[in-house]
Amino acid sequence: MALNRYSDKEKKILDEIIEENRQILGRGTKHRSLNKQIGGDHYKTLKIQPIEYITKNELGWCEGNIIKYITRWKQKGGLADIDKVIHYAELLKELQKTP
Repeated sequence: MALNRYSDKEKKILDEIIEENRQILGRGTKHRSLNKQIGGDHYKTLKIQPIEYITKNELGWCEGNIIKYITRWKQKGGLADIDKVIHYAELLKELQKTP
């Protein structure tokens, strides 16, 4: 169970942004935000960016960060990113235990 669900309105907006960005990345042309990256280029070469996967699967904060950090660890943060993955997994586990 994700801790942070998106409203129908948010899902619609995210779906539109993702579709527009797919078009720019060679699957059409429209929106530019997935084609632009601040602080590196570690996501731009991926077939699907973490934000696309996270939003399409309605993942919560912890799950989303796990996906983000495990995806980029070799290109950006190294072992520190793996430590972050472990930290967010531990947080998620603890949060699921609380009533």
